Amino acid sequence: MSEEWRTLADRVRNWGRWGEHDQLGCLNHITADALAGAATLATQGKSFSLAIPLDGDSPMGPHGLRRAPVHLMSLDGGDESLGNRLQGFGGYAAREAEALEQTGPFRANDDWILMPLQSSTQWDALCHGYYEGQMYNGVPASASTSLGVTRNAIDTVAAAGGVAGRGVLLDVARHRGVAHLEPQSVVTAQELDAVATAQGVTIHTGDIVLVRTGWWPRYAELGVGNGVEWQMGSPGLDWRAAEWLHDHDIAAIACDNVAVEPTMPADNGLILTLHMLTLRDMGLMLGELWDLEVLATDCAADGIYEFFLTAPPLRVTGGTGSPINPIAFK
Repeated sequence: MSEEWRTLADRVRNWGRWGEHDQLGCLNHITADALAGAATLATQGKSFSLAIPLDGDSPMGPHGLRRAPVHLMSLDGGDESLGNRLQGFGGYAAREAEALEQTGPFRANDDWILMPLQSSTQWDALCHGYYEGQMYNGVPASASTSLGVTRNAIDTVAAAGGVAGRGVLLDVARHRGVAHLEPQSVVTAQELDAVATAQGVTIHTGDIVLVRTGWWPRYAELGVGNGVEWQMGSPGLDWRAAEWLHDHDIAAIACDNVAVEPTMPADNGLILTLHMLTLRDMGLMLGELWDLEVLATDCAADGIYEFFLTAPPLRVTGGTGSPINPIAFK
């Protein structure tokens, strides 16, 4: 790793800032006063879901370390008279179906989801990324076990009240006057400042910053089969923007792309460089695959780029991330 990268890692590292046992990292910036103030931003009675569809069209695709969610029906309309047709076949399950039908008119539809926790709109937990044998706050990599991660996992965030606060949209694509950024385009800290200034919004301590690159709608337009090259060419934040995130005391950051940062190696030759600086050194959670389109259109229309944002993760014990349905309220 380069000397420049090492110097930045040392500068932004928050280990011990909130105590040696802290597992929330930059979410500590969202104080009770900050949360109460954020709730007052919901003045227009408008809400926006920022989640992509949770289905087989996920950018994760059908193969690899992560795969698209698989949705299976376990009871459907064709099973309305299942108990009568089974006639006792199948043991307990059949008897359960028969009993359901014999006790009244109620029938049910039921289903399953099989998925990696990070194959749709999601948060990366602080335990998700690490290097040199240590996670955030010096937690050893051995805290990750086959039964779950015992420190810095997503359930810690869920148990603490989830993620909610003042959200700020920085619409980089609209600022550049394009539908989407070009593949591997890098968004610098200077550009984030320029976008905020142009939009007339001030970044506050404890903000949850959302960055729109236009990646998601372009991927959805191309489709699963044709979007692979686009996925690998995702634009995103420059790794040096970690200093901007640190200096502004950002609570969390989320983007409409697959990895927040570009997916190909950075100019220092490393991949997921920003992940290492944010998750491991800063204790800053990353949100990926957010759909910011409808919200961005509304913000451009009324000139208001701040809102109350809630994005609670599931309380998955020892989980390295969680699917979410973020909601922005204006």
